[in-house]
Amino acid sequence: MNELQKRIEASWNNPEQGDRSAVEEVIDLLDKGQLRVAEPLEGEWQLNEWVKKAVLLYFRYSGMQEMQAGVLSFYDKVPPKSSWSECGVRVVPPAVVRRGAYVSSGAVLMPSYVNIGAYVGAGTMVDTWATVGSCAQIGAGVHLSGGVGIGGVLEPLQAAPVIVEDGCFIGSRCIVVEGAHIAKGAVLGANVVITQSTHIIDVTGKEPVEYKGYVPERSVVIPGVRDREFAAGKYGVPCALIVGKRSASTDLKTSLNEALREFNVPC
Repeated sequence: MNELQKRIEASWNNPEQGDRSAVEEVIDLLDKGQLRVAEPLEGEWQLNEWVKKAVLLYFRYSGMQEMQAGVLSFYDKVPPKSSWSECGVRVVPPAVVRRGAYVSSGAVLMPSYVNIGAYVGAGTMVDTWATVGSCAQIGAGVHLSGGVGIGGVLEPLQAAPVIVEDGCFIGSRCIVVEGAHIAKGAVLGANVVITQSTHIIDVTGKEPVEYKGYVPERSVVIPGVRDREFAAGKYGVPCALIVGKRSASTDLKTSLNEALREFNVPC
């Protein structure tokens, strides 16, 4: 990988004389899940900027082409993935995954979209009209409900992708963007919006505890409103409220149902 990284960095610094075979190698490794834009190392997530550079170079070096998928026709630079039966992934028409994205065995893709550079873990459900943006990292056993929007990022290079860790449940029409990080086992109720500027307030204790861009492990989160003073007066602005925690002593599926019932979280 060190040698491959050097080849990509050299191509980035001199794209006209770029090493296109190195770029293709990176895209193939991303496609197979053997390389990731971001990865967990010793409890922290590491961003691999050079991999994002390779993706951007891939767009630069690729030409537009006509593509067919049954009766559907496309005109783009990046072909869709295929051969799903060999991967052990269920893909319901018209779900689309671009080359350079990885979907693990056991995942289920309802009519949805997964962009280049993304990673989707084993056993994850990407429900109808959910989108997984470029370079987003989705863990194993995650449920992305209908209409969920997981944001993508390629530029700026130093920007971290959205991370949704193992076992999370993301409710219908949730939006998670701008490199937000949803830690293991968290539950987002329907219509929760998480950005880097969203006030995420834990209201379970005597005093509120506030986060930005990060939802702690096993948190149960619902949409909320907080008052803010403007020149024209006081108005409510959206926030997210942590109203409880999933029980670690209960089976995850049962715990999820209990969390949704106990805290009246729509899903």
